[in-house]
Amino acid sequence: MDEHKENINTKDVNVKMSATREDEKEKPCSRICPAEEPAPQVSPSQSNSDFSHPVYKEIALANGHINRMSKEELRNKLAELKLDTRGVKDVMKKRLKSHYKKQKLMQSAAEGGPTDTYYDYICVVDFEATCEEDNPSDFLHEIIEFPMVLINTHTLEIVDSFQEYVKPELNPQLSDFCVKLTGITQKMVDDADLFPAVLQRVVAWLQERELGTKYKYAILTDGAWDMSKFLNIQCRISHIKYPQFAKKWINIRKSYGNFYKVPRTQTKLSTMLEKLGLKYEGRPHSGLDDSRNIARIAVRMLQDGCQLRVNERMHGGQLLSVPSSAPVEGAPPPRNPRNRD
Repeated sequence: MDEHKENINTKDVNVKMSATREDEKEKPCSRICPAEEPAPQVSPSQSNSDFSHPVYKEIALANGHINRMSKEELRNKLAELKLDTRGVKDVMKKRLKSHYKKQKLMQSAAEGGPTDTYYDYICVVDFEATCEEDNPSDFLHEIIEFPMVLINTHTLEIVDSFQEYVKPELNPQLSDFCVKLTGITQKMVDDADLFPAVLQRVVAWLQERELGTKYKYAILTDGAWDMSKFLNIQCRISHIKYPQFAKKWINIRKSYGNFYKVPRTQTKLSTMLEKLGLKYEGRPHSGLDDSRNIARIAVRMLQDGCQLRVNERMHGGQLLSVPSSAPVEGAPPPRNPRNRD
């Protein structure tokens, strides 16, 4: 529900939004981030004096040279290095800088490589939910499609997917607008199970792949709405506890904006694809197709040297930001849904 999510009324009594400065970053803004390159990231165990090492001067000089390159020069250099040449100029600059940085710091395990070095898998989720063309402020969105797309961060491939439709309880009749937007028909939801049963099969699917036990993983979403609003509301409607494995996630819009240094207004799904030189594949607003396209963006970011990390969480019904200084943790082993006390 990519662009339509932007129009959802955020003043919902079931979702308490944090008023901290960290969360204010969620609001779209027109401020362009500074163009200067930040200091290379190092592990917390390294001291500030490490930045005096000559390697950081070499990286800074390389970055300055890359900043002065034309789009054609960037494309030629990327082709010479057998790197992806697609994307706008800023994306190609970031890709080339990341390549040189990794080459210079390849001896440092903390800097990782072209793949994410903490999570073994990233699980992309993009719900579809009931909606009206003009949602009233008290409208309760019910999940009607539960898709998941699994990325192997070591092979940088989409390796598996899950999808089920869900029968809504409060408003079982879909609006014409919802059917047209999502492509989900009345028969699809009428023939589906209620949310608790679908969630139980999601948990089984995750458990079969040994996520949270043998393999470290994290949930990834396109924005904060899927977990903080849709899943939060749905759990209340279904009288079940919010699942522990979904309490922290990677908001790819934040990660994309921070990594490529673009304002939040340029982090919609269609814009991210376009800036990376990719085209949308499938039907827009299909939960599974949206999830696959979000996964393609995540894979490209990993290829470009981004280390995707959890950056948002739910706590006490509130949406909070996870600071970059927080310890990196994988999602816990998934457990079957439990009823609210």
